[in-house]
Amino acid sequence: MHIADSPEQILTPTSIALGNFDGIHRGHQKVLEKIFEQSHRQKTQYTYPTVVSFSPHPREFFTGKKLKLLTPVAEKAQQLDSLGIKQLVLLSFNRELASLSPSQFVEKILVRQLQANHISVGEDFRFGFQRKGTATDLKAIASDLGINVYINALHKCRERAHHPENVRISSSLIRQALQAGEIEQANSMLGRAYSLIGKVVKGQQLGRTIGFPTANLQVPSEKFLPRYGVYSVNVSLKDNSNFQMPIKSVMNIGYRPTVQGDAPTIEVHLLNWSGDLYARTISVSLERFLRPEQKFPSLEALKRQIAADCEAALLC
Repeated sequence: MHIADSPEQILTPTSIALGNFDGIHRGHQKVLEKIFEQSHRQKTQYTYPTVVSFSPHPREFFTGKKLKLLTPVAEKAQQLDSLGIKQLVLLSFNRELASLSPSQFVEKILVRQLQANHISVGEDFRFGFQRKGTATDLKAIASDLGINVYINALHKCRERAHHPENVRISSSLIRQALQAGEIEQANSMLGRAYSLIGKVVKGQQLGRTIGFPTANLQVPSEKFLPRYGVYSVNVSLKDNSNFQMPIKSVMNIGYRPTVQGDAPTIEVHLLNWSGDLYARTISVSLERFLRPEQKFPSLEALKRQIAADCEAALLC
């Protein structure tokens, strides 16, 4: 996967999917399908299947507040690579870019810098100064310049019994599901399990003292974390550049109130496995929310509950 964060690094010409694509969910994947179709149809000239996004996120630029992301850049690149995208272009979102009119954005960015032949967007796409440009405007402006634009209908699904109608899949709705511990719903909208990827670092090693050694996971600071509590998860260990077969595990996210933790941690206990994970990269795929975090009256009570959590995880 080629990542370009300056005009000089961009591989051209391109077939592009344009947007923020946080999460690379099922709706995003529909937008991506069109650029694959066009790249494969090109007879005389290869075009690079490319995702064009922004750094920082426009909302972060305008509010000055750091956003928590479903897929930080490294994870986004990994997901896109697995789908067959060849290039991720990160446009520097600054005052100059934000001030471009819709037609200036098309001419300066899409034509000159990206040499785009085909563009795919969702029907809710907005661009240009004060987000005045719509997907329909993009199609009209680009068509005059000989660029094909495909506008994709928003992808919908019925995920909850109390939703009488289909709901639009969105990154915001996935965040809401994760905050509520509704992992099955979030995973269904993503089209895969929500994952936490990071390096195992030294912790307080309290788990060893009660018979449940844990791996202390460090993830990017901008990674969106689900509801605090205990989860049934699958852990894959990275070997060279690939992740191995998953191992059934239990994960706790939170402050560990029983042992008076003073900062949130992500701790994973691998079931029926032993070995040294320190400094290794692991991927933790969330399967089910088991229970909220709680304070126990003693370590013995905590041990009994962890044992029950392990049994529950094995049954998931």
